[in-house]
Amino acid sequence: MIGTLRYGARAIEGEKTRILQGALDAVRPESVAAAFDLDGTLLSNKPRQARIVRDFGRERGIELLTRCTPGLIVSWDLRDTMRLCGLAPEQIEALHEDLSRYWLDRFFTSEYCKEDEPVPGARDYLERVARRGGHILYVTGRHAGMEAGTLAAFRRAGFPLPDIVAPTAPPTAAPVQLWLKPLLADDDDRWKEMCHERLADLRGIACAFDNEPTHVNGYKRRFPDAYVVHLDTDYSPRPVEVLPSIPSIADFRIDEV
Repeated sequence: MIGTLRYGARAIEGEKTRILQGALDAVRPESVAAAFDLDGTLLSNKPRQARIVRDFGRERGIELLTRCTPGLIVSWDLRDTMRLCGLAPEQIEALHEDLSRYWLDRFFTSEYCKEDEPVPGARDYLERVARRGGHILYVTGRHAGMEAGTLAAFRRAGFPLPDIVAPTAPPTAAPVQLWLKPLLADDDDRWKEMCHERLADLRGIACAFDNEPTHVNGYKRRFPDAYVVHLDTDYSPRPVEVLPSIPSIADFRIDEV
């Protein structure tokens, strides 16, 4: 496939319950913060991407694209999606630049991110964290302009809603927070580094979950005693390997133990 990455190969299904239980056990009175990324971690943005492709197809009168479903989003290369929708190679090359611009104008907006769906097991797992007394911190690379759509997706998914939504407020004891970067143009890597510094000011970070290798590695290096977990879903095509000490899971479905 053009540009397709093989996600999920690192996660071992038989180890998932043990890994998820280990992260829960890390939540203690002296260490209560549980940090969760959103895209590719708690939420799937494939429904968002599929809607963008469908809307483009309707505007251009391309029937095959109007039938795009989340299952046809297999990589970050829109040529893959168009091919799976049934377009011919010459159509794909002719439309790729226009669809890429169309996608970029819409992907980072509240209107479209409200389409996101929870990763399997995410809602129940967040409830488990809360019952343990954990403070749920949604630490995301989304910008403040996506707040309304993000909260709409949370409501649809049944996620705990944040007591605090702010890009730069100092850490507090609020049990549920959403940390958004101030501007779309702000660098994601630098933003996550800034969030790590804010997390260091809390009582203690128990566990952290992220799908991006760069970001999950950053958690482990900054908080070596935290239980850090990689979501082996999708991620940017940068040649970064997840640290060997970090376990991977494909979703949050946990067996009763």
